[in-house]
This record gives sequence, C-alpha cells and structure tokens, in this order.
Amino acid sequence: MGKKWKKRKDDYTYKKSAEKGPVKAKKYLGQHFLKDEDIAQKIADTLLLKDYKNVIEIGPGTGVLTKYLLLKDLNLVAMDLDADSIIYLNHSFPLEHPKVLQGNISFQVIEADFLNYDMQTLFGKEQFGITGNFPYNISTQIVFKMLEMREQVPEFSGMFQKEVAQRICATEGNKTYGILSVLVQAFYTTEYLFTVHPQVFDPPPKVQSGVLRLTRKSDFELGCDEKLFYRVVKTAFNQRRKTIRNSLKTFSLSDNLKEDVIFDQRPEQLSVADFIALTKRIANDTV
Repeated sequence: MGKKWKKRKDDYTYKKSAEKGPVKAKKYLGQHFLKDEDIAQKIADTLLLKDYKNVIEIGPGTGVLTKYLLLKDLNLVAMDLDADSIIYLNHSFPLEHPKVLQGNISFQVIEADFLNYDMQTLFGKEQFGITGNFPYNISTQIVFKMLEMREQVPEFSGMFQKEVAQRICATEGNKTYGILSVLVQAFYTTEYLFTVHPQVFDPPPKVQSGVLRLTRKSDFELGCDEKLFYRVVKTAFNQRRKTIRNSLKTFSLSDNLKEDVIFDQRPEQLSVADFIALTKRIANDTV
C-alpha cells in the first residue's frame, strides 16, 4: 500500500504505509509512546501560537502528536534522539504534506539532543514555541534549558510525569512547591491542564502523566541579580525544613537583615515575589 494523504473534516491527516513496521519504545530513552488520538489533538491545541509561528516538538516518537501539529499554521521542527523514530517520521511525514507543498508551513525532522543543540541554527533570533510528550528522564532538564532561552520562547506546553507537572505549577504553601516552581514562575504563568492515565501509552508507564502550558509573562525581567536569585532559591530549598535564617547561613548576612520577619519563614512559604525581594535585600546587604 502506498502513502497518501486522506482528507477528513476539511483537514489532512496522514495514512501511514502498512508496509512500515512500528517503532519500538526504548527504555534507556525513557520512551512511552502515546497512542490516544484525542489526547494527542488536545496537546496540539495547548499551543495558542500567539504572535509566533515556529515550533519545536521534542521527542516526537511515532508522530501521534506531530500529525496534529501539522494541521496548524506553523513551521515545525520535530527533534528526536532515536534514529528509528527519525526514519519512521521521514517515511510517515514526507515533504509532500499538502501544507508544505502549498508553502503555508515548513517541516523538518532532526536527529539531535535538544539539551545540547544550538537552537539559533534553526530559528536565528526568532520566537519559537516548544511542545512534546517529553521523556520523563530528562523532562526537568528540558525545562531548565527552556528557561535559558526564555527571551525566544513565549510558550511551552506538553506532557510530563504528573508529579513533575504539578510541582512546576505549585504555589507557595503547597508541599510540592520548590526550586522548579519558583524558577519557572518567575518568568512564566503556569497552567496544569489535564491528567493522562497510563493505559493510553505503549508501554504504559508506572505513573500518571500531566499536561501543562507555560506562557511567558509580558514583563519577565526579574529586577534583581539573576545568578544571585537562582542561588538564593536553590540554597533555601536545599534545606526546606529550616527557616530562611538557617538555610542561608552561608551567605554571611548582617544581623540587621536577619532580624526581618521573612527570615522566620520556611522557603515553601515564600512567593516568587518574596524571593525576588529577598534577593534584592541580600544584594544590598552590608555585613
């Protein structure tokens, strides 16, 4: 059976070749392939694509999300470390896609490691969104890499292990609120969108998954020393059961500053704004 595009509901979806064998999930890559079409479409729809058109999909695997992204008005790069997935995607999503042929979108498949890839070789200084069913073993690293590129990333969405997604979106006072929560929310508005159960994956993971969306704040400048902010947040949460006064002992702060009531609180009690204000005060402190 040959390859062709099948029109459905005024859109095009790819009918894959029956002669092509399936890609097998690899445990060492943390792969769990989504097989639920409705959920794939819901994830594709999490991108609002406001004022940008470039998108990178991380870990496309068998392309269940890719095909719904290609129905949108965007320029898509699908990036995967798995050579088998790259071969499958190039076979299943050729350049003969109607929107590519019409010049409405561009599409390319790249075998590469997102964590070590220079994104400017793809998009230059243009804005781009990020999405995907992220490999759980590197999902947190993907978020930190995204934060480094935040000036170019107005929107980020996708699927994580549920507890990681909840941690990213947690607010102060919550037990899951931590380093990841504060650093992400300093620059992005977070939304936990919906939960995905294990049985819709092949193979099923041992945990539930969660889909979130991050939207960059209109004013995402901290207003304080960024390196110091990161250090304050990480040091405070590394001893989260202690008060700020005790967890920040290595900063050699003045006694006058440590008398402030904020130092009587534990890190999970401080909002992002509190951490920014604390960083400013520490920067101006003289022992």
